[in-house]
Amino acid sequence: MKLRFELVEFGSNAHKETINLRDDILRKPLGLKFTKEQLDAEFNQLHLAGYNEKDELVCCLVLMDYNSEKMKMRQVAVAQNVQTKGIGTQLVKASENVALEKGKSIMFCHAREVAVPFYVKNGYNTYGEKFDEVGIPHFKMEKKLV
Repeated sequence: MKLRFELVEFGSNAHKETINLRDDILRKPLGLKFTKEQLDAEFNQLHLAGYNEKDELVCCLVLMDYNSEKMKMRQVAVAQNVQTKGIGTQLVKASENVALEKGKSIMFCHAREVAVPFYVKNGYNTYGEKFDEVGIPHFKMEKKLV
């Protein structure tokens, strides 16, 4: 499935769609809800959305400028009905391209333990010890961008 990726403007309808997808995939299964403060804190972050050929949102993530060489990928969500179809890989690659365009050389994330094999397959390496975030095990992972 060929996707179209775009950065969506904070506060726009497209941005609100990405919040709904992230909520459905990442928050609701854990019994969590976004707070207004959490969402407001994302105003200066990049919101990447992926659309299918019908212009339906199928994936999204948030990119946070970390320092002069690193960007943090967070809140990676792929719609349930299209998981395991290579969409996550396309989304991660698109985010890496955004990071490169912004002059970054390293992408990192806090990956849920169940997602570690996905990130390894996409060239990421774990570092440090397992830790809990939002009540579930995570690993720090990073990739040198070329």
